[in-house]
Amino acid sequence: MEWSDVGRVLGTRRLGESDALVEVMTRDHGRHLGVVKGGRSKRRASSLQIGNRLDLVWRARLDEHLGHFAVEPTDQRAAALMADPLALNGVQTLAAHLRLLPERDPHPGLFDDLEVVLDHFTEPRLAGEMMVRFEMAVIEALGFGLDLSECALTGAPAEAADLAWVSPKTGRAAGRDAGAAWADRLLPLPAFLVAAALGEPDAWGRVTTPDLRAAFRLTQHFLARHVWETRGIDPPSTREGFLAALWRGLGD
Repeated sequence: MEWSDVGRVLGTRRLGESDALVEVMTRDHGRHLGVVKGGRSKRRASSLQIGNRLDLVWRARLDEHLGHFAVEPTDQRAAALMADPLALNGVQTLAAHLRLLPERDPHPGLFDDLEVVLDHFTEPRLAGEMMVRFEMAVIEALGFGLDLSECALTGAPAEAADLAWVSPKTGRAAGRDAGAAWADRLLPLPAFLVAAALGEPDAWGRVTTPDLRAAFRLTQHFLARHVWETRGIDPPSTREGFLAALWRGLGD
């Protein structure tokens, strides 16, 4: 069994005296593990740091085996990521979210999203918007996506409903006026997430700091409700580190 792909390093663990067990997010083969022979050597170890991009060849006798990676680094940005608290916490948070996905389950869209987020950690507001959209995409990929297609109370389509609320139980959206009477029981839905769901071409860059805060509270609620609590795992501490660095970067 053999395939070739590109991947970003999500983590590395020691395996024996000289080898490394490497976890990568690949474009066409999903989150994947493999052994890199000599991966603990000084030359190899630097290329296997979290966030680096690799050209990969995976080989195994049978498809269900762990297998081995032959790797060639193509983008070694780990050192730059580790030098900035926002980027360091951000890349570790992205890795933690991707570990929620089943191993070897392809998600090319999420891989492409990962590539874009990694390119924008030097722009805090844009990085925050991209991260919360990434969390929305992960929730969707896990089968718990929010329903922003219409107002759950009136049936009006999203384009006409002025969606502004989300039910914390069902994940269905409600219009601003229709949901106002139950505002204390609903989660605020920032307008930029509605614009993104509708595929509006100019949806990027329309985010305020209060909207970002509301959006991260929204994704945190559904990650906790459907993923972290049901699996008995703690939220990644790096997410809090990312948010703290984000609010500092935005002067808030």
